[in-house]
Amino acid sequence: MDKRRVSFGLYRVLAYVTGVFLIGLTFVAMPAKYLVGETARFSLMPAPQGLEHWFGPESPLMLFIAMPHGYIYMVYVFAVLWVALDRRWSAARTLGVALAGTVPVVGFVVEHKIVRSEQAKEAAAGERDQEPATAG
Repeated sequence: MDKRRVSFGLYRVLAYVTGVFLIGLTFVAMPAKYLVGETARFSLMPAPQGLEHWFGPESPLMLFIAMPHGYIYMVYVFAVLWVALDRRWSAARTLGVALAGTVPVVGFVVEHKIVRSEQAKEAAAGERDQEPATAG
């Protein structure tokens, strides 16, 4: 099995998993902790009747969403570094791709662009390899 394909496949999977957890963190767990419930720091509304334990500073959503996101993001960064070393990315590109996992939805867009770019490079390399040698 080609390690370049393994590293790139791992990067792609982790980009999506990181993105999904980041969206959950940004739009579910953080609002539940800080915006909903009487004990929330910036309480905008009361917690729904019977579901009070899911909201406020002790929200278990932080355990189920924030903690896994942190660990998954660390693995994502290592996968980005692995791909960057295999494919000889610049430091700026590597940093940009790694940071894309910190902004909701941007990770999906960057992953799509990276895949298109890498596929184009592979196609161009394949065409160069396919060209017949000319006698000179």
